[in-house]
Amino acid sequence: MPRQSIQKFLNKKLLAYAAAGLILIVSILLGISIGTVFVPIKTIIEIIGAKYFGLFSFKRIDPMYTSIVLNIRLPRVILSGLVGAALAIAGAAFQGLLRNPLADPYTLGVSSGASVGAVLTLFFHLSIPFAGSFTLPLLSILCSFVTILVVLTFARKIERSMRVETIILTGIIFSSFLGAIISLMIALTGDELRQIIGWLLGSVSMRGWDYIKIILPFFLLGSAILLLNAKELNAMSFGEEKAQNLGVNVQKRKLIILMAGSILTGAAVAVSGTIGFVGLVIPHLSRLLWGPDHKHLLPLSILTGSGFLIIADLISRTIISPTELPIGVITALIGAPVFAIILLQRKRTERSG
Repeated sequence: MPRQSIQKFLNKKLLAYAAAGLILIVSILLGISIGTVFVPIKTIIEIIGAKYFGLFSFKRIDPMYTSIVLNIRLPRVILSGLVGAALAIAGAAFQGLLRNPLADPYTLGVSSGASVGAVLTLFFHLSIPFAGSFTLPLLSILCSFVTILVVLTFARKIERSMRVETIILTGIIFSSFLGAIISLMIALTGDELRQIIGWLLGSVSMRGWDYIKIILPFFLLGSAILLLNAKELNAMSFGEEKAQNLGVNVQKRKLIILMAGSILTGAAVAVSGTIGFVGLVIPHLSRLLWGPDHKHLLPLSILTGSGFLIIADLISRTIISPTELPIGVITALIGAPVFAIILLQRKRTERSG
């Protein structure tokens, strides 16, 4: 590759990371600043600087602002950012693996499996010995992984070649079936009804630092696995046969990537409930803007997905304040039209090509 072309490529990627990073930083500041009580951005910087870096003194900061930022808004913003990042990178990996922009944790049934695991935990008050608060994400991850394995097995029974369309259709069927199981449990429940329904609608409200501690290890583990498999995802995005010719152990890598995606989805669903369209729209949008190379697509999806969900959460709690909308409603209202536009543009490009 000529030196000029390499420089152009590096400049483009640097611009992409700068843009995604800037979007995330602005989202974080807005998410902490705006609310029932407005907190000036300068004050936010002083509070975070005083708390974590020792740069300022708390004596010159209003204690009310300190309490709002550190106990309410900062953990909420961090949690929504982690959930958005987890769903976005999982969606990017599934789309690359299955070579289809319609693939994401929800269309494949992974999210519904995680939801069943979480609802069962809440319904039966399950607790794994020595796991404590990690019972919910562990059972969500287990159910999400079992679901994707069942979906793939069933798709293979229908069609040995396991075409992407067959996998997605099977995922949608199982997602509907698992949704019916959740509805049955809601119908049978008593005192837990409000808790389960509130959780299913999707929210990061009043979660606090404890929920960040729950999702963070699973987010780091799942993201690390996918980032380490970026090269293999690039190979498999051209088809399994070509990937095998390039020396990729397709079956092993496919299982690892699906397991990592299940870990991310299960952990996200466990702490925030069902939030759709993030894993569908964000990776596709990132691919259109910054290219299909998973070495860059995965980290850029993390940054963009995180910023997107922080803004969606901000809208959900301010648009009809003081009433708070479920964050899943906002992501659907934003995500569905955006994805429809993307599909229309893609269809026009195919026709003109």
